[in-house]
Amino acid sequence: MDWSSPLLLSLRVSLCATALTGVVGIGGAWVIARTSLPGRRALELSATLPIVLPPTVLGYYLLVALGRNSPIGEAWESLFGQPLVFTWQGAVVAASVASLPYCLRTARAAISDVDVRYEQAARTMGLPEWRIALQVTLPLARRGVLAGLALAFARALGDFGTTLMVAGNIPGRTQTMPIAIYDAVQAGNDHRALYLSAVLSIVALSVLAAVTLLERRPA
Repeated sequence: MDWSSPLLLSLRVSLCATALTGVVGIGGAWVIARTSLPGRRALELSATLPIVLPPTVLGYYLLVALGRNSPIGEAWESLFGQPLVFTWQGAVVAASVASLPYCLRTARAAISDVDVRYEQAARTMGLPEWRIALQVTLPLARRGVLAGLALAFARALGDFGTTLMVAGNIPGRTQTMPIAIYDAVQAGNDHRALYLSAVLSIVALSVLAAVTLLERRPA
């Protein structure tokens, strides 16, 4: 029995989701923390919804938004010749949305803690805002940003309900490790369930240890 398939698929989905979440989450965190654009608080509230919404509700909303009859679903199918839902790419979107709050909120707190005097000094040198963000703000907030990415990766790796609703449970194609654990328990295969659960637990503990080290490491 090939037990590596759910693990490899989960890692693939989680890494892609973390990359997508990093771009959206860190960018959104900077907008919320360092601009006065109208609607930035609404952006933060919307990005936080996945924490409080039940995974099945979030998954249903995504299923409707990404389905074949939706504008996003139609555009994806016209470009790639296949639906977005019930694919590993759909699992990436589901995991990205579920993990976005962890990256955005952690990165926002880190960016907010950066002393604005460093940014003001960079402005006096004539640097544009995008260079100040990339060369001054984010390097100074790197510990919090990295911690947010680590938490997002762990959340994406462990997502179950949202991924199941959007990507389904297709062995070898969309069956991630949490879904494989559920299948194993339902089938009475305790050995497989224990193995997959142990692997996920080790990854979760490793991520937690990394986040703790980042928080304790001197600036």
